[in-house]
Amino acid sequence: MRQEPKVTQSAAILRHLRRNPSITPLDALRHYGCLRLGARIWDLRQAGHRIGSHRRKVGAGKWVAEYWLAQER
Repeated sequence: MRQEPKVTQSAAILRHLRRNPSITPLDALRHYGCLRLGARIWDLRQAGHRIGSHRRKVGAGKWVAEYWLAQER
């Protein structure tokens, strides 16, 4: 039986950013089991990917980070 190669969280998040407008920490946790999206974004930036970010209000006094590929926005 042939096994599929494992995809790293960083690669999965980059693929997500290429296919979707943005990603939040909750998206990363739900889809990829990633608890440290900020660290994965740092890894991707270090690899040369231009990723923008800002804080987005999601409720009364609650904010989350939102990330996107800068060249696609």
